[in-house]
Amino acid sequence: MGSSRLRLSLACWDYDRTRALQSGAVTPAGIDLVYLPLPPEETFFRMLRHREFDVAEMSLSSYVLTLFTDDPPFIAIPVFPSRVFRHGSIYVRDDGSVTTPADLAGRAVGVPEYQMTAAVWIRGILAEHHGLPVDAVTYRTGGLHDPGRVEKIHLDLPPRFRVSPIPADTTLDAMLVAGEIDALYTARAPRSYRPGGPVRRLFSDPRAAEREYFRKTGIFPIMHTVVIRREVYEAHRWIARSLFDAFAAAKEAVYPQLHELTALKVSLPWTVSLAEETVELMGRDFWPYGLAPNATTLETFLRYSHEQGLAKRRLAPTDLFAPETLDAVLV
Repeated sequence: MGSSRLRLSLACWDYDRTRALQSGAVTPAGIDLVYLPLPPEETFFRMLRHREFDVAEMSLSSYVLTLFTDDPPFIAIPVFPSRVFRHGSIYVRDDGSVTTPADLAGRAVGVPEYQMTAAVWIRGILAEHHGLPVDAVTYRTGGLHDPGRVEKIHLDLPPRFRVSPIPADTTLDAMLVAGEIDALYTARAPRSYRPGGPVRRLFSDPRAAEREYFRKTGIFPIMHTVVIRREVYEAHRWIARSLFDAFAAAKEAVYPQLHELTALKVSLPWTVSLAEETVELMGRDFWPYGLAPNATTLETFLRYSHEQGLAKRRLAPTDLFAPETLDAVLV
């Protein structure tokens, strides 16, 4: 007699907050997961290009753009496996030519893809909080370390946003070192950023800048969400809630480990003190899932996406997610 559980593939990186799903310690009700621990860039490429997985981690920006296609291929659940403060993701040459964000006005900035989520957040934060309008910069797109990278999604940008690819035989990292671009916005650190190397972060103390940003805005930037192929969701709409509950349970299981002092669970000596500082600043559930605790963060990102010429209209957070995940039964 066959199993009555639905078998689904899930592509998602090896995060502490999803490890219980990978190990099987947490299982979604009614679902057998085939967990594929792939790095984000590979997951996004394969899901956007070939629709290879039933469920996948997905760039928030790329997902938003798919909603403007004639037949949107995915539906998301309000789970956010990747969140990163991005003040530390802006790199410049260590030659003194750029010392503040305003110094980048009129200059060329590299981004692996204009639409990538990290770049949307960086441009929005610099425009809103540091006086660097999005259209004050010329953007050059291409591979950070591998030549030939192109935008995964076709863009139709207003002409005031100046975006062009770099030569196919070079990389953004090489161009930054050579002075052919003036800065780099990138989720992945360039190889040229190393002790004694030619590249430094624009914000000399990004942690201080990021903590101040959170105090001011309450925003912990969301990078990735989780999407379901729409035909799979439409055939089994119950899976949206089942997956959401399982992701939430896996994440909750991690919090106590960050505070375990008897024997450190994480191989960093001050993990517990950092966890305590984080809770003091951001609250106990500092990595929240669900719509309500993330409304301001999502509204801000969707505004940035629209203002930067990406989203064709300004979406609301409720436009992003399966309705089954937006409320819960009360007893």
